[in-house]
Amino acid sequence: MLAYIKGKLEMKMTGYVVIDVGGLGYKIFMTDTGIEKLGSIGEIVKVHTYYKVREDDVSIFGFNTLEELKMFELLISVSGVGAKTAITMLSSCEPTDFAIAIISEDVNTLKQIPGIGLKSAQRIILELKDKIKKEQQIQELTKAVKGTKTKVEIAIENNKKFDEAIAALQVLGYNKKEIEKSFEKMDTKEMSTEDLIRKGLAILGK
Repeated sequence: MLAYIKGKLEMKMTGYVVIDVGGLGYKIFMTDTGIEKLGSIGEIVKVHTYYKVREDDVSIFGFNTLEELKMFELLISVSGVGAKTAITMLSSCEPTDFAIAIISEDVNTLKQIPGIGLKSAQRIILELKDKIKKEQQIQELTKAVKGTKTKVEIAIENNKKFDEAIAALQVLGYNKKEIEKSFEKMDTKEMSTEDLIRKGLAILGK
């Protein structure tokens, strides 16, 4: 598997780029916004990758951030959502906004994405919310030691916004323990769920 590709950016085309690594040119499919952010021709760039192998197709999909890659992997795990649909969704919705829509069951936000209708939006929410719940249950069952609860843990139990923010960040691939640690570095009193997610991403991404 290719975790990432780092090399000289040779070409920028509609829907894909070509990166030269040691004389080999890798064709990598990306969103148009991702291509714009990548850099200029001739620069050394790095993209996180998903390597798709099928009987009749071998393709590499590239992403500027791990959050985008995680969102892509989650989307293609949903029945009926293929790689092209997932890329379209990434072009239309930031990972943070997507996570918020899933956790808050915001069907209307997902329906605004090209190619996503009511039934598809409902299926995406249902399947991904179930995965989040399973991850949370596993983390709780596998805690070896239960010590004194931190202030953040107490606040999470009593405040819905923390639950929603933690679940949203878990969608993007972070575990509950490191998310809670990131919240401890914030002044969370006046922060909304979206503020918690955005600030949490800034801290976790360092």
